[in-house]
Amino acid sequence: MSERSNLPSFHTFDPITHDPIEVIPQIQSSLGGDHEELKGVKPNSVDIQNLRVGKEPGIDPATLLYLTIIELDEFGGRTEGIDAGVGKERLGRFPYADGNIVTYLLTYTKQKGDMTTLHELLYKLSDGLSEDNLGEAGFRDGFGGLTLLGWLNRKEVSELQRSIRSGRWEVLSEEPLDGGVDYAFRLLLAMLRAAQRRKCGVLMRRHS
Repeated sequence: MSERSNLPSFHTFDPITHDPIEVIPQIQSSLGGDHEELKGVKPNSVDIQNLRVGKEPGIDPATLLYLTIIELDEFGGRTEGIDAGVGKERLGRFPYADGNIVTYLLTYTKQKGDMTTLHELLYKLSDGLSEDNLGEAGFRDGFGGLTLLGWLNRKEVSELQRSIRSGRWEVLSEEPLDGGVDYAFRLLLAMLRAAQRRKCGVLMRRHS
């Protein structure tokens, strides 16, 4: 792991308590001024509870999604990130290209046999909230440079762990970093174990 570069983006992995797919209908209703169902989804969010019935929220869809799914404590404050104790800097800014550790793994690994879950879940984590993959516009880029890339729900956190540990993948010969894939998987597994212990899903964000 000797190669270093100046990278413009940093990535974080946040704990989430709701699957975006399950709350997008309530968010779409809220964008039209009907906030009742969304308030029921997130009773401990001050931002959401302050939305006024009959008035549009004045919040873009991506930011509203973030406020809805992110894990909060009982007082409505954000909890510690699941990447806090697993080498946040190394996980968030991988030392290659755009700094996206998941993109690196997708680019330089090949699945073996009938294994499909590994790349499917990595792809969902890194690009699941794009319009092409989600089927809905506006849930990727939000206020203040917020960029939501993708997510895994609680079940998928465990599925991705099993897929990585199965060994049903191989490193491509053109990998540019010596040992980079193994190193990246170790970092990712540590984050996934932390999410599993906390019984939460994972949201991947990019900070430009």
